[in-house]
Amino acid sequence: MLLTPVSPGTVLPLRDEDARAPQGSPRGDVLDEQLGKLLSDLEELGAALHAESKRALLVVLQARDAGGKDGTIRKVFGALNPQNLRLADFAAPSREELAHDFLWRVHRAVPPFGRVGVFNRSHYEDVLVARVRGLVPEEVWSKRYAQINAFEHILVENGVTILKFFLHISREEQKERLRKRLHDPGKNWKFQEGDLEDRLLWDEYTAAYQDVLYRCSTAHAPWYVVPADKKPVRNLLVARVVVDTLQRMAPSFPAAEPEVLRRIEEIV
Repeated sequence: MLLTPVSPGTVLPLRDEDARAPQGSPRGDVLDEQLGKLLSDLEELGAALHAESKRALLVVLQARDAGGKDGTIRKVFGALNPQNLRLADFAAPSREELAHDFLWRVHRAVPPFGRVGVFNRSHYEDVLVARVRGLVPEEVWSKRYAQINAFEHILVENGVTILKFFLHISREEQKERLRKRLHDPGKNWKFQEGDLEDRLLWDEYTAAYQDVLYRCSTAHAPWYVVPADKKPVRNLLVARVVVDTLQRMAPSFPAAEPEVLRRIEEIV
């Protein structure tokens, strides 16, 4: 059970049934065992990437409200040593950020070599929220797909591997999560009136996400659609892609300098 990247130029329906756990998904102890092994591998690969410090991995997480971005970060990327992880959360842009091009604040948050970076929301908000909410005219946001592709290509050519995940939940699952959030004192602070307004724009956001996947899933920076109604399965699917990617990157611990080894022998 491994996710496959969205083929460039593919229009996906993003139906509610597509958010369900795939048939044959492991459950219970089997799922826990598989996820535990992947997270152990992720910790080791992250340490090697940090020690090597020649490349970086950037993971982009996008989802509807209550789609599971925070939970994915906590359950999957929490396996990494904190010094090997860089998190960026893109809220509404500040006045200073609005005074620059829309990618200015994003480029500053790209992880340095040796780190895994995770974007909780990202530059794609500028062709999602900005489009659906009419924050900028179509003549502005319609040009951003090509600009985003060019930006990501620059990053890849300069040592940053990019993975992009759309955590796809159904309308019913979102309703249940928002309801629980409202009644949980530990989570209801997250709830905003705009969440309800965005829910009324479900079809508009679906169309916007379809365009993002169609226009911006590329060979160098692929999108993955994650069936995310079941949280443990979501975590397993994301972890598998991340670990598989790091294994192909094959980071290695550098050898110690001969002089250092000589001194160690002297001390011993």
